[in-house]
Formats: sequence, structure tokens, C-alpha cells
Amino acid sequence: MTQNAESPPSAAFTVRLDKRTLQALDGLAEKTERPRNWLVTQAVQDYVALNAWQVEKIEKGLAAANKGDFASAKDIQRLKEKFFLK
Repeated sequence: MTQNAESPPSAAFTVRLDKRTLQALDGLAEKTERPRNWLVTQAVQDYVALNAWQVEKIEKGLAAANKGDFASAKDIQRLKEKFFLK
């Protein structure tokens, strides 16, 4: 990956992939005309972003639950009627 003034510094590390996954990665790199490293970097960034978002939502939900902030029975019934009881 090429560094420029806007890119944060990067660090190298080794990833072990099974043969099938590596072949699929190489095929994708060829079809998209992207370097293997670029695809792996994108995949890791996407994974980290998605999981950080999920963890944040879970933590907020747990904090709300710990404060006793739950949906009322009336709210639940309204949602059931809206989505399930048609």
C-alpha cells in the first residue's frame, strides 16, 4: 500500500489462510484488478467497523437495560400488531 500525506502509517503482519480462501482471494484480486493486500486491508477495515458498531449498540442496549429502560407492554403490543398480526 502506497503511503501519502493523508495516509496514516501502516504496520505489516502475517495472515494465514486456508488454500481455498487464498485461491478465492487471488481470483477476486484478478477480477477486480486490485492487489491482494488492498483487498485484505479493505476486508479488515470493514470487519472492524461493523463489529465496532455492533459492540457499541450492544453496550448501549445493556446500559439502557441496566437502568431499567425497557419497552412497555403497550409498545410491544403495538409492534406485534404492526409487524406480525396482519
